[in-house]
Amino acid sequence: MTVSKALGYDDNAKLLIIHADDAGLSHSENSATIKALEKGVVNSYSIMVPCPWFYEMAQYAKNNPSFDHGVHLTLTCEWNQYKFGPVLSPEEVPSLVDEQGYFFKDRKSLLQKADIDDLRKELRTQIDRALFFGLQPSHLDSHMYALGASKEFLDLYREIGEAYKLPIMLNGELIKQVSGLDLHGLDLGKTPPFKHLYFGYYEAFKQGKLGEYYLNSIHNLNPGLNLVLIHPAYDDPEMRAITIDHPNFGAQWRQTDLDFFTSDACKLALKKEKVQLITWKEIKDLVYP
Repeated sequence: MTVSKALGYDDNAKLLIIHADDAGLSHSENSATIKALEKGVVNSYSIMVPCPWFYEMAQYAKNNPSFDHGVHLTLTCEWNQYKFGPVLSPEEVPSLVDEQGYFFKDRKSLLQKADIDDLRKELRTQIDRALFFGLQPSHLDSHMYALGASKEFLDLYREIGEAYKLPIMLNGELIKQVSGLDLHGLDLGKTPPFKHLYFGYYEAFKQGKLGEYYLNSIHNLNPGLNLVLIHPAYDDPEMRAITIDHPNFGAQWRQTDLDFFTSDACKLALKKEKVQLITWKEIKDLVYP
């Protein structure tokens, strides 16, 4: 049986999760994510437990359990002037931090230096902290897709998901882009991979065509399991300070994400294309009944 039929749809159905990453990163990110959930078409989001604004978004998630939320497993911090590190002390997971005790900026540094036991301890602690706050996550995903950086990391990703009975976000194209690994040669466990993953790219942003890219993605959506990955925030002083000298997924980009996915144009396109919005909770119930 196909995933579509297992979820109660026929094989021609265009199934879609519109997912907001990076909740907890900042107050701006939290406020925009909430707007996208309540006023827009975003129907899933994930929270960065190690970040300073985790508490605000955790409170929202606890008070609004109808909105689908996951844990955005975080092992890197890409920003130049805004830093955060592990939930555990740097002394407990020394291979995950730089000389100042913060996460590394990129996947390459993490891959070169991280000890797998340190990774396991920190990932489990992030999930345990979310559970301690009373959250009921529907899934796990990976910030900067750091857990797709190697087969060993992916094996750990699968292990953690199975230990907590939470599906993990998987897509073959993204895995290949991050690590060069072929999805078909990997043991990915129970979670069905998304056939197609859509997220904005820098060239479209530079040309001022990010919204157009998203609109075209909806109009050209294929049958099966699809995911659109966005990062809504406001183009305000807080986000401009966080993303300084980092236009890729910067403040202006994130404002565009918010504007498009709360727009009438987006809602009309979804209706016209007869897109079926599904949730991670449905996948979770399928994978871990």
